[in-house]
Amino acid sequence: MNTNGIADAYASQIAANDKTKPAAKTSKTYGKQIGNPQLSEKAQKYYEKLKKKYSNMDFILVSADQKEQAEANAAKYGSNKSLLVLIDDEKIEKMAEDESYRKKYEGILDKATTQFAQMRDSLGSNADSVKAFGMKFDDYGNASFFAVVDKSLSAQKDRIQQKHDQKIADKKAADKKAEQKAKQDKIMEKHTSRKEDLVNVEASSWDELLQKINETVAMGRSDMIQSQAETYVGQQFDYTI
Repeated sequence: MNTNGIADAYASQIAANDKTKPAAKTSKTYGKQIGNPQLSEKAQKYYEKLKKKYSNMDFILVSADQKEQAEANAAKYGSNKSLLVLIDDEKIEKMAEDESYRKKYEGILDKATTQFAQMRDSLGSNADSVKAFGMKFDDYGNASFFAVVDKSLSAQKDRIQQKHDQKIADKKAADKKAEQKAKQDKIMEKHTSRKEDLVNVEASSWDELLQKINETVAMGRSDMIQSQAETYVGQQFDYTI
């Protein structure tokens, strides 16, 4: 009886079974992450290459059970200088294994590099009111874009400008009326001290995101005007004294 042949056949069968087994995943730190994402060794290597390839973006790896949590708290993780990319471990795993799937997602990232820069330029000074820019992917390969806007920042900028203009006016008119007006401004400023007023806006395109950011910033300015008007309610100042 040829036992060597049986042993060889058994070894071949084991090797074949090993190839059909899914790659083992491990829990470790993959840079910035949310939750407890797990990647196979192959996916880990691919993810490191992906981050190097798009080093101008800020990747955060998210475990599948923390997707909603990550999106809700994007302001904590992102900035208005770079594009935050929220991507879950399941997609990285598939990108590492499936070439066509990988090309589709990397193609979106390629375009985002240019489109993000163009949108920031189009925002002009309104970009200063954004705390974080980001993008994410759904399970069907579609990208969506989001921003966290602090409406109070746009209002603060207007108050600073108004205060500057008032100082110039005070220097030109150092009379009792101007002095009383300056006192009124101080009272008004106490009522309108800045607190973060964060608004999450989401869009399916960069153009739509640009429009929504501008609308949100404008809303913050109109809220400030209304707040200023409210400070006058019940108050009277006699400038003739």
